[in-house]
Amino acid sequence: MSDSRLADHFSEQGSLARLLDGFRPRPGQLDLSEAIAECLDDGQDLVAEAATGTGKTLAYLLPVLERDARSILSTGTLNLQEQLFHRDLPLALKATGRECRIALLKGRANYLCPQRLHQHLDSISELDESVVAELRLVERWAEHTRSGEISELAEIGSRSPVWPLVTSTQDNCLGSDCPMLRDCPVAHARRQAQEADVVVVNHHLLFADLALKQSGFGEVLPGAEAVIIDEAHQVPDTAMRFFSRGVSAWQLRELARDSLAACHGAAGSLKLLQVPIAEMKSRLDQAISACVDLPPRGEFGRLRQQLPAFEELARSLSALRQALDPLGEQSRDLANCADRAELLHDGLAGFLAGQDGHVRWFSSRRGRFTLNLTPLDVATPLKQLRETHPATWIMTSATLAVGDRFDHFTSRLGLEDARTLVVDSPFDYPTQTRLWIPKALPEPNHPEHTEALLDSVLPLLRANGGRAFLLFTSHRALQRAAQWMRSNTDFNLLIQEEAPRPVLLERFVHTPRSVLLGAASFWEGVDVPGDDLTLVVIDKLPFAAPDDPVLEATLKAAREAGGNPFTDIQLPQAVLSLKQGAGRLIRQADDFGVLVLGDVRLATRPYGRLFIKSLPPMTRVESGEEAARFLRDRLTMREMAD
Repeated sequence: MSDSRLADHFSEQGSLARLLDGFRPRPGQLDLSEAIAECLDDGQDLVAEAATGTGKTLAYLLPVLERDARSILSTGTLNLQEQLFHRDLPLALKATGRECRIALLKGRANYLCPQRLHQHLDSISELDESVVAELRLVERWAEHTRSGEISELAEIGSRSPVWPLVTSTQDNCLGSDCPMLRDCPVAHARRQAQEADVVVVNHHLLFADLALKQSGFGEVLPGAEAVIIDEAHQVPDTAMRFFSRGVSAWQLRELARDSLAACHGAAGSLKLLQVPIAEMKSRLDQAISACVDLPPRGEFGRLRQQLPAFEELARSLSALRQALDPLGEQSRDLANCADRAELLHDGLAGFLAGQDGHVRWFSSRRGRFTLNLTPLDVATPLKQLRETHPATWIMTSATLAVGDRFDHFTSRLGLEDARTLVVDSPFDYPTQTRLWIPKALPEPNHPEHTEALLDSVLPLLRANGGRAFLLFTSHRALQRAAQWMRSNTDFNLLIQEEAPRPVLLERFVHTPRSVLLGAASFWEGVDVPGDDLTLVVIDKLPFAAPDDPVLEATLKAAREAGGNPFTDIQLPQAVLSLKQGAGRLIRQADDFGVLVLGDVRLATRPYGRLFIKSLPPMTRVESGEEAARFLRDRLTMREMAD
């Protein structure tokens, strides 16, 4: 498409100005949109950092729609998918005047599986009464739902044990062999996606479809000329998780339960399977008991005392696999269980044996373990997958560059030949914000660092009337802070994990004098515009925990390859994480606020300059009094204006 047509859309009298109240042309938005259009025309990949306020969603939607080419739009969360599909895409279609078929495809866990519902209704005597009551609710709802999206059934909580019984996973889905395929909401949603011109997915679905892991329903992505990835900073970790292999206690428990349920209607199968299922469940319980005292995660070496239990579990799983194998011809359900037993056995055996270029690690919560075999390099397999599905890839996010360089991101994904672009924010950060780095704090590893930081920022909290996020790099520091705040303040405290994130954010916005204390999940994907949030405090530079087994192995590999693990890996990751946390403060053009960074290393270590350079150009203040005065003055101005 021509640059002039794009320029018209984003001009003062353009289509967007006619559709959006208060629309203001932003040069960066047009620059990004034109760069995307050029890359789509030339077939060149693009990696673009578009700062908050750029308007990157419309910047990529308009050139995509103007091309009339089949496109995949991928974003990070279900909420962002909904927003893109229900709000942004219809707006962009109106702006361009285009007509095309659009589809929203969610993960299969969001849809009812009629086959599994039917299966568990047949074996209802084996379920608890509370689960049976909810299963009956699902049965009645299933008779009239059109979409099959389980979010329609608000009467049942999202963590109810009934949902795994009536939704499918990649493991237990029967695919094209399912007797209820015609009524399957997942199949219906995928058919709509296959027929659409623009499909909205999430990152996990994107990778699953690339590798054809979602078997049984055909492919969604082949034929797409463009893949647009928003929130692209999440992609390296998503890819690493996706290319991992392994097995979990939950998968094994589900296999045992589904194998028993599959015996209904298959003559003689229960007699053959009852003993190996019971043996496998017994060995699984022993493995879970052996893991009860393990830390939440760790590398393979921490499992040496538990290895005999896992080896026994592998032998019992092998026996169940052998018992299931000849029964696969009796029913589709038994065939599916046989296939799953094979995959889980291979995953457990692969974990126990290890593999070059991979790290073995575990996670464990009350003994419910997950064993992972994770590749240290995802660039190579990702390149191979992309070669099988030729398309132009556009990756954009507010946090991709480290000091205006993209090497850290592009090298991890094998995108060294991609065009890169940095689009600065249109916001007036020097006027709208202040940055304070307290100088008198102890080093971040000092035992009294958290309390000293809170004591320093208390005058700001009072001047601001709450309206603050306190973000921490560890849950331990968060709990210390919560205890101190309860003892020394009368603010309305909202503590992560005391309620779901959406509930905490709702209370934060609607309850005066609120202070929200959060860890990792509040550093990104949280949008509180306006005067409700005008102070963000970050306790320390967010260097990844040194006990992360994948990071530890990655650092070791970098060291052995002659690189510098700190400057090549740890520092860039921490810079990007800090940019995410700082990005909570200013969300729209008339926002204001103060960012407090409670880590003296920003001033005492050479790498501190890189962190500061990577942040928006905030005006530095030298004292908490100056920062508090800025907040009071701004709030007074707002009150007078109202």
